[in-house]
Amino acid sequence: MSKLIPVPDELSKPFWDAVNEKRLIVQNCTSCNKLQYPPKPQCDLCGSDSLEWKETSGRGHILSFFVTYDGRYQVRIPDQPYNVAVITLDDDPGINFYSNLAGTPVREVPIGAAVEVVFEEVAPGQLIHEWKLI
Repeated sequence: MSKLIPVPDELSKPFWDAVNEKRLIVQNCTSCNKLQYPPKPQCDLCGSDSLEWKETSGRGHILSFFVTYDGRYQVRIPDQPYNVAVITLDDDPGINFYSNLAGTPVREVPIGAAVEVVFEEVAPGQLIHEWKLI
């Protein structure tokens, strides 16, 4: 399956740098101790800009999924239909990631199943995070 290549900006660069080191990090507010993803300039809960990066366990569970039949990303059209699973991070169930769950047949996503992060090269020197069943 073709993958989109990330284009990090100033805010997301630490996240993508960690992914390239095969680590999954999220922001942590040092004022209220809330984890958040995707990266934002301020805490979603208290509004503080006192944010740091925190490494996660890289484990989660499948919350839900949908199947993309008619997406608009040109690079992904040949792969349709494909799963898009919503992964809830075990470190904080309020943080969700999306995954295609490579190797999982379309419409056969096991809701509630445990997953772990894996890293896949999409361009020379650029990894992305994906999830696999465990």
